[in-house]
This record gives sequence, structure tokens and C-alpha cells, in this order.
Amino acid sequence: MRYVDCVSANITNPVAFALAVAEEIGREEPRSYKEAMESKDSKKWLSSMNDEMASLRKNQTWELVPLPEGVKPVDCKWLFKIKDEISEDEPPKYKSRLVAKGFSQKEGIDYNEVFSPVVKHKSIRVFLAMVSVFNLELDQLDVKTAFLHGNLEEEIYMKQPEGFVDSEKSDHVCFLKKSLYGLKQSPRQWYKRFDAFMVSHEFM
Repeated sequence: MRYVDCVSANITNPVAFALAVAEEIGREEPRSYKEAMESKDSKKWLSSMNDEMASLRKNQTWELVPLPEGVKPVDCKWLFKIKDEISEDEPPKYKSRLVAKGFSQKEGIDYNEVFSPVVKHKSIRVFLAMVSVFNLELDQLDVKTAFLHGNLEEEIYMKQPEGFVDSEKSDHVCFLKKSLYGLKQSPRQWYKRFDAFMVSHEFM
């Protein structure tokens, strides 16, 4: 980047900016478990995968069972993302997420219905307008890993995650008890659980 470009972009330290850009370019996001383990940031990726697995275990997402005869398990894969730091004092965060390969699911066997309602932008605008007109207090919340809290209605078996195969049960598969990102029915199952919660607390 030329100096004049740095000035027009309000960059006061071109050298520091160039070093930051070079560092960011050097941080590549792996496309597979193999790439993650072979990268210079392998320790950071492994740590983030351990965090993801700990979260899934805490949520009791699955239990290891022998694969039933005649059943083809759904495959899974790791996705990797580097989230930029919020401030200059914070290092970038390495995030790993385990997702099911939902495209291998068969309708009528692995899932039935997948529809999940989505709020319209017009409804949000009307709601915010009412908050403003009537001087109401508005709170916002976010449910972390929302899709993982949906209860499954179908029997779904998934291969053990790459890099985390139980050595004592290597021939077992994951019998899913909770939804997982990537499953076709995950959005619907989360909606059903959230809807039931809202109704039980008389919000609807």
C-alpha cells in the first residue's frame, strides 16, 4: 500500500499496518482436520477442537453405541474459523465447530419435516416502532449454540469425529440425542423447543 493510500485511509502507521496485514494473510483457515493438524497453528486448533468436544459432551449430544445392522451412519466434519480480535490487546480467536454432513441424510429415514418459521423484517420494524412509540424497555438475548439444544425425534447415528475416535470403542458410532449443526432438522427442532419454552412461560 502506498503512503498516499494510507493517508487517505486514515492509517497513521503504514509499517504497522503492513505487518498486521501480512500476519493476517499468514493466518489461513484449514479446510480439513488434516490441514489443521499440519498447520503452524495446530496447537491452537487442537485446543479449540477440545473446547468444542467438551461443550458437546456437557450437552450430552450423543452416546457411543454399536452400529445397528443395516444402518448407514451420517458422516461429520470439522469447520475452522479465525475470529478477529475485538481490540488490539486481544489475540484472534480460533474456533472449531463439528457439523454433520446433512446432505447424506435420507428423507423419511433420517428426517421427516424440516420447516422452521423465520421472522419477517417488516415484523421486526413494526415491533421496534411500537417500542419507540410507547417508550418501552427492550432487552435482547442470544442463545449460544442454539441448534445444539433441540431434541431429536428420529434415530440418527453418526460416525465418530475425526481425531476424537474412542480407542476402546473404535467400532462404535455416535447415537445422537440432541441436534447438531448440519442436520436438516436442526433448525426445526430448536424452534420447537424454544416455542414450547415460550408457551410454558405464557409469552404466547
